[in-house]
Amino acid sequence: MEQQILEIADRLKAMRESLEITIDKAAQTCDTSVSEYLKYESGEADIPVSILHRMAKHFGFDITTLLTGEQPHVRTYELTRKGKGVVVQRRRSYNYESLSPNFVNRKAEPYYVIVEPKEDPEMTVNAHPGQEFHYMLEGQMKLCVGENELILNPGDSVYFDSAIPHGMQAMNGRVARFLAIVL
Repeated sequence: MEQQILEIADRLKAMRESLEITIDKAAQTCDTSVSEYLKYESGEADIPVSILHRMAKHFGFDITTLLTGEQPHVRTYELTRKGKGVVVQRRRSYNYESLSPNFVNRKAEPYYVIVEPKEDPEMTVNAHPGQEFHYMLEGQMKLCVGENELILNPGDSVYFDSAIPHGMQAMNGRVARFLAIVL
């Protein structure tokens, strides 16, 4: 995971520099301090997916470029076999698998997400422009969207404004698995 974080950090910095975006502007876009943003670019801090989405959306490049270093190239359809998506372990308790990283000009970012149970009750929250749809596949998960606390079970779904701070936790000491579509 650490090598992947360093590679993504290098690509983030290179993308920012090639687009001539100042560090101040990048930090402002990510709604974070300059010092925190510099930790992302140096690989000192894990970069939340929401930060990558913000940068990609705001500055008009594809998130796949940051995640893999390659440009999307598929235009008709993209078939992703089970377990063959681009895996991005962003935090120790979250594991994202991008299900269509190579489709050009995607309107949505579909992910298969695994949330591992953790002992620390502190929930990490993030916010980013757009909307999200989650469909629970397995386990039970607490999802907080702003002041609202939702308990999701298999078959439950939720659609929300992802600009509202949100976070999730697996419950009952079991893994939670869901499909997330970020728009």
